[in-house]
Amino acid sequence: MFKAFGVHIYKNCANFISLLGLAPVCLLFYDGGFQFIVPFIIYNNIMDDLDGMVAKKLGIRSQFGANVDNICDAVAHSAIVIAVGTHFGGALIVFSLVAAFSIVLRTANRIEPDSIAGEGSQTNELLRHAMFILLIGEMVELNFVPVLAVIFLMNSISMLLPIRLPFMLAHYAKTPASMAWFNISLVLAYWVQPLTYLIGAAFFMTYIYSFSKALIDMAVKDRVRS
Repeated sequence: MFKAFGVHIYKNCANFISLLGLAPVCLLFYDGGFQFIVPFIIYNNIMDDLDGMVAKKLGIRSQFGANVDNICDAVAHSAIVIAVGTHFGGALIVFSLVAAFSIVLRTANRIEPDSIAGEGSQTNELLRHAMFILLIGEMVELNFVPVLAVIFLMNSISMLLPIRLPFMLAHYAKTPASMAWFNISLVLAYWVQPLTYLIGAAFFMTYIYSFSKALIDMAVKDRVRS
């Protein structure tokens, strides 16, 4: 009995990490909880990388584990964008809901075994973009709500289209060392203001390049077919 219980815990340890990545989301909806949104985005990003790395190292990867990871991501990421929308209010609430719906639809698509939607770390990329806009907006003290609306809309489009975005920075974080540096860059962007601009620019430029190239390639393929 105890051995079977131990095996069960062992096989699901990566799933527990996925759930831990989701756990603090309730804090965002308490009074004053929004101040923790950037640390939570970073924390969620780290836990999302950690659960996959643990599953791979321990040889316990499974379709069930992948589905648990995707569902936890969908809940956490949708909650974060809705928290941003409700915090600033106005039309941004609509854009945040569009982004949340896109996250849910993309997650449902990722569960399909033959889907191409799993590549590109798209829903995580939306959160990272929102994080950089929030950080930069506080530093320059400008009205960045319209920029957040554009970010939500643009990422929603790229999440719903059947395209790959292979040139984003997240695509190159495949080894434990590169994942560690990837997440360290997010922490540095949070703590060191000059680096916020540089690291944020790297994320935005690689995303825009990937998105633009994917749209051009898709248009070319459609023209060839017609």
